[in-house]
Amino acid sequence: MAKRGGFPGGMGGFGGMNIGNLMKEAKKMQQDMEKSQEELAQKEFEATAGGGAISVKVSGQKIIKEIKIQKDVVDPDDVEMLEDLILTCINEALRKVDEAQSAQLGKFNIPGLM
Repeated sequence: MAKRGGFPGGMGGFGGMNIGNLMKEAKKMQQDMEKSQEELAQKEFEATAGGGAISVKVSGQKIIKEIKIQKDVVDPDDVEMLEDLILTCINEALRKVDEAQSAQLGKFNIPGLM
């Protein structure tokens, strides 16, 4: 007599894992991800440019917390250089946040999330 319906493996096609266990694992993963995101948001990331003439601190939420500019780098005749240094410094600090996010949240390995 042939089996009626169902999936191969006889357990709903989840490789023997029932839906309740799958849901518990998903809930735990969600809690772990939220905790990781909170920890990351509390961190600060710093970058410098121009040999330390410019420094920037940003939070893990990509909020600029501080910009410091040494007086000797301020040249009224070369504002473009100062602008470039600031942009470079901010972009580097934001890159560090992105890198930390990838490292922190990449361990969850959920396709389509990152």
